[in-house]
Amino acid sequence: MTEILATADTAEPPSLDVRRAIEALRNGVPNRPAVRALGCGQDAVEERFRAGLAATLSGVEEGSQPQGLLVAGGFGTGKSHLLEYLQDLALTENFVCSRVVISKETPLYDPAKVYKAAVEAAEVPGQSGQAIQEIGVRLKQDSREYVELFEWANQESSKISSVFPATLLIHERLRSNPDAVEEIRNFWSGEPLAMKKIRDNLKEIKQASTFILKSFPARELARQRFAFAPRLMRGAGYSGWVLLIDEVELISRYPLLQRGRSYAELARWMSALQGEGHPAIFAVAAITDDFDLAVLKDKGDRDYVGPRLRAKGTAEADALAAAAEAGMRIIERSAVRLSPPNQTTLDMTYETLKRMHGGAYSWTPPDVSGVAQSSRRAMRSHVRRWINEWDLKRLYPQAEIHTEEETLNPSYDEDHDLDVLSTEVGDSPGE
Repeated sequence: MTEILATADTAEPPSLDVRRAIEALRNGVPNRPAVRALGCGQDAVEERFRAGLAATLSGVEEGSQPQGLLVAGGFGTGKSHLLEYLQDLALTENFVCSRVVISKETPLYDPAKVYKAAVEAAEVPGQSGQAIQEIGVRLKQDSREYVELFEWANQESSKISSVFPATLLIHERLRSNPDAVEEIRNFWSGEPLAMKKIRDNLKEIKQASTFILKSFPARELARQRFAFAPRLMRGAGYSGWVLLIDEVELISRYPLLQRGRSYAELARWMSALQGEGHPAIFAVAAITDDFDLAVLKDKGDRDYVGPRLRAKGTAEADALAAAAEAGMRIIERSAVRLSPPNQTTLDMTYETLKRMHGGAYSWTPPDVSGVAQSSRRAMRSHVRRWINEWDLKRLYPQAEIHTEEETLNPSYDEDHDLDVLSTEVGDSPGE
């Protein structure tokens, strides 16, 4: 689900970008030109986000992941628009940024699939290619950033597998072998890499006895990758990695045990699990504002998820249950709710869009009747109504226009089509 937020008056982008922005707003899918033209309008969230970016930078020295940010809003209130705005902001601050939408293909409870989606969606400041490939090209052996990366990867305190410093060394020493370099970068991007291949490459650079290599389950490999990748980004001169996780409410449609794993992953991304954070990475997640009432209370997850997980009777299940309960507490107590637009914000947005529509189609849009709407309506509803009415007036000037709207509410019912197998085994080096 995508939304539009309101904003301050800003300079209009060039005419082509204006038309693209209008097209995106008409379809309810805000793009970069639309976000830049309309701004954010959520000062409290922006302040928290900027503080999170600063904490990410300082946390690298301290070895800690900054506290994540969970934002909550109803359908059409501006969550997706906000994430697009935050992505643009992160890029200007020299962070690599990934927008991940939770879906059947990218379930929150599966860190391996989330990692693949995050890498595929990653945008590197000033670059347009595949993220890890671009980052690999920019690793400079004689730079301070690279030296810090190499030293960190080879420290026991980094707690990452020796596979990562081994591949980093191969990448550095085998630049003359483009196939080997490509395989390493693909592995960093989430693709499998045979352990034999790594060992053969180490032999080629006469480092076979330097590393003790072991395979491990895909879930653990994904966590290792999430620890390594933001450090890799810093080694290439970037500030770190920002993850923007949208439509978290989809977890309500998973079966109960998978919901439990999803709550645990949310707690992990919000940096609420002691000793499990990843320095140099900052996560923001978006969820519907009635999720706590509709799912945690009415559906009973608050009471049932923990006991169901603990019923397995293992230490791992107990730890998972505690993590899931931490995730549910974050949804209940820590989500930052989006501020509804006031009349001043509505008026400013209306005037900005009116000028944009006129500039996009070289005409003078008439005023839309009844523009002074209640701020209780979602901003997305206002925006699409204004644009649709101007579209019709431009094409059919004499027509009398009546707009009808229907409210759509998200479903929190379980969907067995989402009951897919997690990639928990088999995606490890050595296969």
